[in-house]
Amino acid sequence: MKVFYKILVSTVVAAALLAVGCSKKEQQDTIRIGVFEPLTGANAAGGAIELEGIRLANKLYPTVTVDDKVYNVELVIADNKSDKVEAANAVQRLITNNKVSLILGSWGSSLAIAGGEIAKDEKIPAIGLSCTNPLVTAGNDWYFRVCFIDPFQGTVMANYAYNDIGAKTAAIVREISNDYSVGLAQYFADKFTELTGNPGAILTTIDYNTGDQDFSAQLTQVKSLNPDVIFAPGNFTESALVIQQARNLGITTSFIGGDTWETNEFLDVGGSHVENAVFSSFYDSSVAANGIAETFLAEYANDYKKQPAAVTALGFDGYIFALDAIQRAGSTDPAAIRDAIATTDGFEGVTGIIILDENGDATKPAFIKEVKDGKFVFKTIVAP
Repeated sequence: MKVFYKILVSTVVAAALLAVGCSKKEQQDTIRIGVFEPLTGANAAGGAIELEGIRLANKLYPTVTVDDKVYNVELVIADNKSDKVEAANAVQRLITNNKVSLILGSWGSSLAIAGGEIAKDEKIPAIGLSCTNPLVTAGNDWYFRVCFIDPFQGTVMANYAYNDIGAKTAAIVREISNDYSVGLAQYFADKFTELTGNPGAILTTIDYNTGDQDFSAQLTQVKSLNPDVIFAPGNFTESALVIQQARNLGITTSFIGGDTWETNEFLDVGGSHVENAVFSSFYDSSVAANGIAETFLAEYANDYKKQPAAVTALGFDGYIFALDAIQRAGSTDPAAIRDAIATTDGFEGVTGIIILDENGDATKPAFIKEVKDGKFVFKTIVAP
């Protein structure tokens, strides 16, 4: 029997014990899991949908059994305000003030990297949910993640541009103040150049900053070069504005991007201009491959009355992944939990099987999606 299903059994048993009257001590034992997400600022929409998955998982599985003792799981949520300094401060508060045993988050690799330094110094394990930049876990034995990373994502989208679109030249539009965007753009450029065999296949790389709203100068340059494809990994709002303004300038070139586009805000801001935009993602609700995925989809639909985003599913997975590690550790001690996470092999979540490599990164497939009729539509899966 898989470890996660042992958690489910333990949860049911715990509920039965409480119903017949367990000891006062058992009812009061609590383990705290910290969550740091951007709930305000430029990345707030991403943090909000990721948090939905964590909250849903906590609702369904509110306890964990540790060495035959039932613990209530308390979520302690901190807003990192879409800011690197605030991300570090949020993690520090969770550890120092709230005494959390483990941390989940954050949407946005720059925020995760900043918070991860504190987690490493304080020796508290952290699980990244959708933060894909390799620097999140590089040199940090206390940070792990349940998503794929950008070298793979960049390769997937370069292959899509070359093989599916037939592109031989590309322009890159990147958010220079965002570690995620800069890193993913580089991985795309390296692979696309390799595929074309042309050192000059990337015609230009143009930059903007988080919060910018006018991209006319950059896009005028792109238009003059007439690339076969435009790769624009960046935050959902700015990316949608880039595409909108490109279309208004008469640029008809295909736009492709990364996982950050999968928010309603991308659709709302971009409107009809983002139609046919293609991007890589972590999961699609049309592919419910196991029992836990079916449970997640049914419960999410009941609570939120909509289809979940991929990062919502990752938030759910991160929480149950954490419970699995706590139970296997047989301890609430952060070091023991860290060691249990590091030995994870073949954990089954909503988004598939999680196998961690030597860096603590998950080996996972990518889902290619396209905007069709104002909705995100699944196209295909790309194996790692």
